[in-house]
Amino acid sequence: MTNIEHPFAQYVRILGKGRKGSRSLTYDEALAAMSMILNGESEDVQLGAFMMLLRVKEENHEELAGFTQATKNHIQSSIPSHIKADLDWSSYAGKRRQLPWYLLSCLALADNGIKIFMHGADGHTAGRIYSQAVLEFLGVKAATNWNQVESDLNGSNFSFMSMKHLCPELQSIIDLRNTFGLRSPVHSFSRLLNPLNCAYVSQGVFHPGYGPSHQQSAQLLNYKRLSILKGEGGECEMNPDSIVKMHHCFDGELIEEEWPAIFPRRHVKPETLDLSELKTTWKTQNNEYGIGAILGTLSYTARLMGKGITQEECMNQAKIWWEGRNKTRFS
Repeated sequence: MTNIEHPFAQYVRILGKGRKGSRSLTYDEALAAMSMILNGESEDVQLGAFMMLLRVKEENHEELAGFTQATKNHIQSSIPSHIKADLDWSSYAGKRRQLPWYLLSCLALADNGIKIFMHGADGHTAGRIYSQAVLEFLGVKAATNWNQVESDLNGSNFSFMSMKHLCPELQSIIDLRNTFGLRSPVHSFSRLLNPLNCAYVSQGVFHPGYGPSHQQSAQLLNYKRLSILKGEGGECEMNPDSIVKMHHCFDGELIEEEWPAIFPRRHVKPETLDLSELKTTWKTQNNEYGIGAILGTLSYTARLMGKGITQEECMNQAKIWWEGRNKTRFS
């Protein structure tokens, strides 16, 4: 047994020194701590303590930005620099009340020539359906390496990669969700990764309080245009029955916006989530809630990409994109 303190202990101590002695990590401390974790330089017991102390305290914007930058540094060497996309779309929450209509919004954008890189994780919360499984049902296979990502982007303007291939070290922490009984900060800062350094970054959150911290993190990370949507179920999907709450970071400027609900009355939640309804709605547009969610999500994306400012302007662009989809995709 050694009396020499483990190098990672300092970061646990900062967070856990008691009500009066503890504090948040600085950006540099967060970057250093996460770099050690990703490099396997922390002990398992330290990782558990560190993550749960952060969970109780709730991570601030400097910590989120530091963790994100450490991860970007860690995975950068594995990503070919010539692979480019326009829009980064994170998908980590999963859906349980409504179908993942945002996926149809993304495919419509891809059909209109917008290159989308989506990343996410699945299976960490029981009773939810996740993007990768639904995309496979829709005929879109997930990429397992960067050559596939490049091929997908060049061929169809859309590619999905799961965290287990994007950064296995983070996936192993996400997989501890059922061990901890709680989500860790990884679920939060993964949304900020933007691995291909896209000009446009879209992310959904469930708790509106996360909006400002992610917004300020984007500012620290020098992201050009990022929008955060309080989305249905925590995914980046507009609920057409609710007021739309958005936080933007546009060229360093922090903006908060609210748009009114698309529909004046709330729709009844479906009893079951039938994935075939996604294909049917793509062709027939008979699902009122689904079309509202799709167009609403597209209008939010139009705001992110600078295609409009007002809800009306952005909705007009959304309708153009939706009309421009490949209507025979699921024939």
